[in-house]
Amino acid sequence: MEDILKKITNQTAQDLKARKAQTPLSDLRSMEAYSRKPVSLHASLKNGSGIIAEHKRQSPSKGSFHCPASLQEVVKGYENAGASAISCLTDEPFFGGTLDDLQEARSQVNIPILRKDFMIDLYQIHEARAYGADAILLIAACLNNEELKTMSLEAINLGLEILFEVHDLE
Repeated sequence: MEDILKKITNQTAQDLKARKAQTPLSDLRSMEAYSRKPVSLHASLKNGSGIIAEHKRQSPSKGSFHCPASLQEVVKGYENAGASAISCLTDEPFFGGTLDDLQEARSQVNIPILRKDFMIDLYQIHEARAYGADAILLIAACLNNEELKTMSLEAINLGLEILFEVHDLE
């Protein structure tokens, strides 16, 4: 795993401990969006423009993007321009995103939303469902084969679709 990826996943693991302590799984399951019917990312990509437009506040290499538009303006603009889906970054320390961003985006658009984060724990899949995601990103470099299978099955069982990020054939 690349050094930056390892640094990010280590931070994610630390942050996740605090979120789990603050919000038990039962609380996530009682959130309104947890029971909504997800919108199919696959169908939307197949039948639409095929574009996944990304909402990202910053990056580790570029810093803050200082975008003057609100999240609402950005995601509505993407939808109005014909994007098939929205990718919403929810990693805070490195990308400036939050689960509240995901929830706000869900309230603004009718197209599928992909939770883009460094998914390393089943709890994060339940967070994605509870905050309104329709799909999750799984990064192969962050997980071993067994973890990829387990995380995939959990997502599918919750009605979420999966986008896999791979960097090589292996």
